[in-house]
Amino acid sequence: MRYVYQYKDWPQFYWDEQEVTRLLGTVRNLQGRLVGKMETLGFELKTEALMQTMTLEVLKSSEIEGEVFNYEEVRSSLARQLGLKFSGMVNSGRDVDAVVEMMLDATHKAEEKLTHDRLHGWQAALFPSGHSGIYKIEVGKYRTDSSGAMQVVSGAMGKERVHFQAPAAKVLKSEMTQFLKWFNGNNQLDLVLKAALAHFWFVTLHPFDDGNGRLARAITEMLLTRSDGSPLRFYSMSAQIRLERKAYYAVLEKSQKGDLDVTNWLRWFLNCLQNAILASDKLLSRTLNKHQFWSRHAKTIFNERQKKILNKLLDEFDGKLNTSKWAKINKCSTDTALRDVQDLVSKKVLRKENSGGRSTSYDLVKEFRV
Repeated sequence: MRYVYQYKDWPQFYWDEQEVTRLLGTVRNLQGRLVGKMETLGFELKTEALMQTMTLEVLKSSEIEGEVFNYEEVRSSLARQLGLKFSGMVNSGRDVDAVVEMMLDATHKAEEKLTHDRLHGWQAALFPSGHSGIYKIEVGKYRTDSSGAMQVVSGAMGKERVHFQAPAAKVLKSEMTQFLKWFNGNNQLDLVLKAALAHFWFVTLHPFDDGNGRLARAITEMLLTRSDGSPLRFYSMSAQIRLERKAYYAVLEKSQKGDLDVTNWLRWFLNCLQNAILASDKLLSRTLNKHQFWSRHAKTIFNERQKKILNKLLDEFDGKLNTSKWAKINKCSTDTALRDVQDLVSKKVLRKENSGGRSTSYDLVKEFRV
């Protein structure tokens, strides 16, 4: 098996210029329209859209690696680190704070140089205990392969399948130095294409014991932030990769086992980015809808439990809302939950979706559903 980094011209990538230019043009047009649309919004709406997108980015980037964070913790951590306040903020764990800090460093300091030390700091922040699960790993430095070659493997023990084997640890320092020189250099390459190539190049080097996927996505966000010309993120590449995860791993493996023609990778990346930007329209619609709802009900009296659930419904509620779920989320009795719900129905904020005792579910009235 010959991997892409074993070709003598590595890393002199090439691609189908005509196809990639066409796809890039579409993406760049969508980017410009989205950034322009967001610039017309006021500070409050823009901030809410930023909070939604960045929360999604942190959550989904971690989910791709099998780590599930609490939505409210991530949102609260983001708010604190951005100097914002909102009702219902909760305490966040240091693991959440560290990932949020890394992502904000990548996007709000996108114009600063990417260095060995900066990457080491990001990776160490992902594993504050020095462990990945139950396994102790090396943090804050490149891997040493002390326990064998770095491989991406799947399958049960004894039936493992090796998808990829990374370059040997002994060449990492020189390989990463070359990568960073290219990354920080002014090589006249469109920044969106540079983001795509940087992602592929970094993941192929796989320089750390763990966290390489999340670091690659942070690097991607860093370059996409530069390409947008603004640290405000209004679309989430990680959320889209999470949706297209199977295709992501398939094209990544195929490209890593191929030659230096990365047309397939660039095609997938640009299409994924296009889908991410299009998905942001729905996010923007929810943000505007949420703003209109609270503006209309500025004088309506709601208790804190009701505000909490309404915000969840206005963002994107998982599944059907019933009194049992209300009680669980708010840590209250089902009787209290029922009174809360009935009050919102009487105020024409919620409506019954179907009836049947405990199976009765509720949703926002039609005019506030996206």
